[in-house]
Amino acid sequence: MATHRPRVITLLTDFGIQDAYAGAMKGVIAGINPFANIIDICHTVPPQDIFNGAYLLYTAYKYFPKKTIHVAVVDPGVGSKRNIVCVETENYFFLTPDNGLLSFIIQDERPKSVHRVTNDKYFLPALSSTFHGRDVFAPVAAHLSLGVKPQQLGIEINRLEQLEIPSPAYKNGRIEGQVISVDRFGNLITNITRLHIEQHLRCQIQDTGRGAGVRSKEQEVRGKRQEVRGEKQESLGKTSKERVFFRCDAMETTIGKKKIVGLSNTYTDAKPGYPLVLFGSAGFLEVSVNQGNAQKYFGADRNSKIRVGMGSY
Repeated sequence: MATHRPRVITLLTDFGIQDAYAGAMKGVIAGINPFANIIDICHTVPPQDIFNGAYLLYTAYKYFPKKTIHVAVVDPGVGSKRNIVCVETENYFFLTPDNGLLSFIIQDERPKSVHRVTNDKYFLPALSSTFHGRDVFAPVAAHLSLGVKPQQLGIEINRLEQLEIPSPAYKNGRIEGQVISVDRFGNLITNITRLHIEQHLRCQIQDTGRGAGVRSKEQEVRGKRQEVRGEKQESLGKTSKERVFFRCDAMETTIGKKKIVGLSNTYTDAKPGYPLVLFGSAGFLEVSVNQGNAQKYFGADRNSKIRVGMGSY
């Protein structure tokens, strides 16, 4: 018989904080396993925005202890015939509606099993058609924390619904990507990663220990052409074709008609009110304004196009 034990359960929802929805979920979990450690990831996902919920969950899930139970409820199909799934990976459990909320994560975490949650033994007795977060997700998560196995929740299935996550394209010597998220500071997070920059722009990104960039903005502007010409270097390792990498001093990032030159380490590499480009904490290229709002500065939003290339030198 399962016994009470400490276990981390995280919650990510679009319920907001002005209503009692998130609190009710916590109450249900505590009533079943009062020793559960319940941690909020986010409750302010824009309503019904599955893509944003998937991205936010991706940015946080791996920082929790192994065997954490991640509960994500962004569920426009609540009460319909959509599935609820319990996904087990090597390190975590995920309990979500089967609507694409795990699209980013399954690129990194290969599912060991996927079970459709149908065993109402682990639901609340009175089931609402509009609040499965309280009546299904919360009690199921609590029972998982007590040792219930995913196979006890329902039958195993072999597929998950996935969102279409846009990938950058490489055209005419440039990477063409797009904004996939805007955080509360107005930073524009793109779908371009370090790997895209290094592979497609032949750009050597040096890790200074402070961030993902190369040098300060002042250094980038001062003698840009001279340094880019003089700092070619062959890649390590011999190949049949010469591979030449360039520092990122001449990297040009364009949104609309505005352009940013260079790659920064930190937000303070630009003067207050000035734009910059760096790699954010989730590993994606990010367009920001020091002490400002890049979303307003560029008039951009999610899905806005971004182009990254090497300037002339």
